[in-house]
Amino acid sequence: MGFLSFLKPNSQSFKPVKPKSETANPTDSEIREMNHKMLISADKVEQGRALVSAAKAARQAREAEEAARLAEIRDAGAIPEECGPDIAPAPARGGFVLHRNVELLPVGTDKIEAVHRGYGGRAAIRTADVFDRMIAAALRRKRPCPLTPGQIAMGRRYSNLVELAASDGTKLSRLDSSGGGGDSMDWMDRHLDIGRELDVLRKRIGLGVAMAVRRVRPTARGADQRGSITDRVLVDMVCLKGCALEDVLLGHGWKKNGQTYDAVTHALSEALDRMIGYSGKKTS
Repeated sequence: MGFLSFLKPNSQSFKPVKPKSETANPTDSEIREMNHKMLISADKVEQGRALVSAAKAARQAREAEEAARLAEIRDAGAIPEECGPDIAPAPARGGFVLHRNVELLPVGTDKIEAVHRGYGGRAAIRTADVFDRMIAAALRRKRPCPLTPGQIAMGRRYSNLVELAASDGTKLSRLDSSGGGGDSMDWMDRHLDIGRELDVLRKRIGLGVAMAVRRVRPTARGADQRGSITDRVLVDMVCLKGCALEDVLLGHGWKKNGQTYDAVTHALSEALDRMIGYSGKKTS
């Protein structure tokens, strides 16, 4: 009994705690704390929604910008309708111009008519070069092209010859060849012909400086000018490297103004005329 009486709780020392009812009214401090937590949670939700909206708007702007860029590239590489559907659009092709194969045919006894001889009446395309840019710039300014058609043709001929001389001799396999033999003699004759024609053209260009360029006073050339512009360098920069005339001036440290531009244009025209074979004294 004594042991049991020891385990019996004493009413004075042991008072059971009444559990707090869940339906009990919260105090004012608890209400303020809950409201504060709810406000913080609402602010975080609004901030999250704002971040999501900003990210979505930024993504849509990037997508619209990229779509506009791709559309511009596709439009630039689109093939005109007069070329037909056989030419595939290729944005990496770069700028191109239409090329029509025109043939002069006699009509009657005293007339000649230009007839388009393209396949199916279609036009072809070719890569635009520096001379096409000169023509387009002259058309925009409503002024005549600084070079004549004959000079432009000679510049393109010179460029093609240099390209052929650099790449000629590459052996390629032929599907219609049964093997054996070769055309080494034909290639050697062709290579020598290209070399001889290039030597003639380069001798006609010369290594001197045209009078039109030398007449420009040093004070008008620019403070950074690094010497005179020789005819050979001028022709090679324009015909081979595709540099515009203003690029030639700036590449030599010359100022681009009316006097220097006219002088370098006149020098290029004279050099191309000499390459064609027109008689003229080269002042070097």
